[in-house]
Amino acid sequence: MKKYSAIGIDVSDKDMKVVGLNAEGETVWKHVIACRKSAVITVFGKIEPCVVALETGGHTGWLARALMEVGHEVVIANARKVRAISANERKSDWIDAEILARLVRTDRKLLHPVTLRSAQTQADMMVIKARDVVVRTRATMVNAARSLVKGRGERVGPCDTVSFAKRCRKEVAPETVALLEPLLATIESHTETVKGYDKMIHTIAGSERYAKAVEQISQVAGVGELTALNFVLTIEEPKRFSKARDAGSFLGMTPRRDQSGDVDKQLGITHAGNTMMRRLLVGSAHYIMGPFGPDCNLRRFGERLVTRGGKNAKKRAVVAVARKLSILLLKLWQSGQPYEPLHVRVAPTKKRAA
Repeated sequence: MKKYSAIGIDVSDKDMKVVGLNAEGETVWKHVIACRKSAVITVFGKIEPCVVALETGGHTGWLARALMEVGHEVVIANARKVRAISANERKSDWIDAEILARLVRTDRKLLHPVTLRSAQTQADMMVIKARDVVVRTRATMVNAARSLVKGRGERVGPCDTVSFAKRCRKEVAPETVALLEPLLATIESHTETVKGYDKMIHTIAGSERYAKAVEQISQVAGVGELTALNFVLTIEEPKRFSKARDAGSFLGMTPRRDQSGDVDKQLGITHAGNTMMRRLLVGSAHYIMGPFGPDCNLRRFGERLVTRGGKNAKKRAVVAVARKLSILLLKLWQSGQPYEPLHVRVAPTKKRAA
């Protein structure tokens, strides 16, 4: 069997470039493999088990599992943080693969490794992602219909997406409705598809695998079943962080920093991690800060930030509440304790000297 000290893989949609290094760190193998599981198992099954590095991407899940299936150790590099690749002035697929191999051979921490989700978690997340695609497509069609109606000097009153088609038929002239009917029918079809996905999500959330965690997290007003389930699937393991506040950083809601000497710039959040989870948390934060949000510590925290004023005070407050919310949800999941909206922190009493 062939033997290498480290292997780097650069993956594209159709094929992948593979570079292998020997014990001395010299490039001794270059190969192109079709981006299919059968091809990966055939080629890597003839190689002695070694460490293989690849970047995060759409093919990462199945590819990493296929490599582990034939005995290799897989290190998944965080594509956002490997500057040696993204900032390389001579960037190419072969060079990227070689850099991955050299970095994992030298010090794998340079790759900022990410944890591979289980196949079950990835399958369950697929349902939520598919639903999200349908919801966003439906919203695009509703906005387009409103714009087209306005172009004829008419208007559809405010309403939710579910009832838009019905209201449009009621308030718009018949000749306009006739022109829009195929679009309205498609919007209604998407609504039925969303309802179907909602039933699937309800079944997944109520399964033995997730029910307890989802119920625990859903105690917070503004956090529904979808948000709770997606949070559980995104974090996957409640004890993966040594500190609960690391959840905010993991989800990309901590401010970036550019500090040098006396200069300390105020920057936006990092936007790292799961985009949809971040969007759901921000939506929950909007509810908590909105007119129907109940009085709680999170709401009071956000209101204090708003009163400070400044540019985009409300927007910053909502993001800060979303970050606090992610920490709270993780703590609830870890502790299993009832949620206290107005929790009062009791300072520890000092022992008197004898």
